[in-house]
Amino acid sequence: MWISEGFIHGNSSDLEELGINYYKELVSRNLIEPDKSYTTLWVCSMHDVVRSFAQYMTKDEALVAQDGDNDILAKLGSQKFLRLSIETNRSQPGELDWKSLQAQQSVRTLISTIQIKMKHGDSLVTFSSLRALHIESADMALLVESLHQLKHLRYLTLVSADIFVLPGNICKMKLLQFFDLCGCTKLVNLPDGIVKLGQLRLLSLPGASMLPRWFSGLRNMRKLSMFRAHMDGDWCSLDELGPLSQLMFLDLIQLENVSAASFAANARPSEKMHLIRLLLHCTSKLGDDGLVKEKDGVSEEEQQRIEKVLDKLCPPPCVEYLTISGYFGRQLPSWMMSTSMVPLNNLKTIFFDDLACCRQLPNGLCQLPSLQFLQVSRAPCIKHVGTAFVQAAVASSFPRLNVLNLGGMVEWEEWGWEEQVQSMCRLEKLVLGTCRLRHIPPGLASNASSLKILVLEHVKQLSYIESFSSVVELIVDGCPDLERITNLPNLQKLTIENCPKLKVLEHIASLERLLLEDYNMEKLPEYMRDIKLQNLQLFCRLWLLCAVAAGQSGTEWDKFSHVEHVKAYARDGDNHRK
Repeated sequence: MWISEGFIHGNSSDLEELGINYYKELVSRNLIEPDKSYTTLWVCSMHDVVRSFAQYMTKDEALVAQDGDNDILAKLGSQKFLRLSIETNRSQPGELDWKSLQAQQSVRTLISTIQIKMKHGDSLVTFSSLRALHIESADMALLVESLHQLKHLRYLTLVSADIFVLPGNICKMKLLQFFDLCGCTKLVNLPDGIVKLGQLRLLSLPGASMLPRWFSGLRNMRKLSMFRAHMDGDWCSLDELGPLSQLMFLDLIQLENVSAASFAANARPSEKMHLIRLLLHCTSKLGDDGLVKEKDGVSEEEQQRIEKVLDKLCPPPCVEYLTISGYFGRQLPSWMMSTSMVPLNNLKTIFFDDLACCRQLPNGLCQLPSLQFLQVSRAPCIKHVGTAFVQAAVASSFPRLNVLNLGGMVEWEEWGWEEQVQSMCRLEKLVLGTCRLRHIPPGLASNASSLKILVLEHVKQLSYIESFSSVVELIVDGCPDLERITNLPNLQKLTIENCPKLKVLEHIASLERLLLEDYNMEKLPEYMRDIKLQNLQLFCRLWLLCAVAAGQSGTEWDKFSHVEHVKAYARDGDNHRK
């Protein structure tokens, strides 16, 4: 939107990079604050004071309104705006008549998430100055026919369930640079004219759509999202991506349809020297239980073909973000193995999701010098993570890894990591979930000296947790065999949910807060007598809540009388009592 409005000045090839730098400048000045639960900076919030000041400064040229605002129609009728944003009230969604917007003939940016009432004959022609348009409306199909009249439009996002086709005259929008259609879920085939939009820098597609042939002529493309790897000769195939050398973001789906590795090789991702984010998706073959669906059994021929395809989709050294999901090869691409590791020195974030047949984690990841975030989710065939995963030829492996999330490896039982092998010295958060891991390796406890947050969810055979000297927050949830937690001297916050065998909790002198949840628990655990707390939050059955509420006259008083602040809740149907 900034580029479309002309706010960013510079060489045409560098506009996105300049915009990213502006965005980071806003972060560094605390004008916007990124959400740290996301691996990138691109989800953020703005302080109310900053937002109010921005709105005050732009009150004569911009309007941000919700459909519940009483004076919205009066403002739209009495004042001309350059930028207009009308948001729906999610709790009480309303609608707006199209004619209410007709007076805004000078508007350059229009953002509408409200349902707009339209009738036959309504047109976009009155908005001849529009440069950016984001519109969500079930009746958008009535306006699509007049899109070509927006001669100055650079940015277009359509979120509509009723668009089945786009008109062929869309090719008349010569200046269009950013075209987001991902919300048009019923749109299948794009018109031939789209390949004539030579200024396109971004194209985001619905998952079911297919592009016409000769797409390779769009040499200005920077971001291509949800590109379907369809191999029908009448539509654009994977090898047409080869000439798109300016791509910064590439998202490929349904890679199982690629019939030969040569098509992937012709896409030439390793030669795209501006590529920062690469997403490689196959259609998942896993069910809700994390196991391969019987009807989607994978043949050896299919496995060999997808392995060859992924081998040819090697990213360039500049890539920073990589996702591989739905992949059903027996091993991950050869360019991730230590023997042939491509120098991906800038790679910071890796997601592996739904690896149906993969039997081991690649042993080259530990050599990546910039890797900060690694997640493996749903890999049912991995039973053992060997020492090769953390062992590298260098002095310390995973030198900058900050977050490690290993979940949904439902058959995983053993993790080999010898204590003397140095690795993950900067790891701050570790999540292990839905597996059969029996022991946490000694190498983890002794080497992860920066580990602050440890989360264990549905780790079925784990019996003890001990000797994590740096951990300040521990969450254990659904660990049925866990019996003891010991020697966590800096632990301050502990969450225990549905761990019925836990009996020992000791040598945790710094503990301040405990959240305990178990609706089958008949009485408070005995370890409560020996731990010092400032805050206890308890979720339990109703009669145990009554025993706690009875205070000194109750049966549980001596177990929590030393706690300064206690809050207890019991479930009553779908509600809670306090």
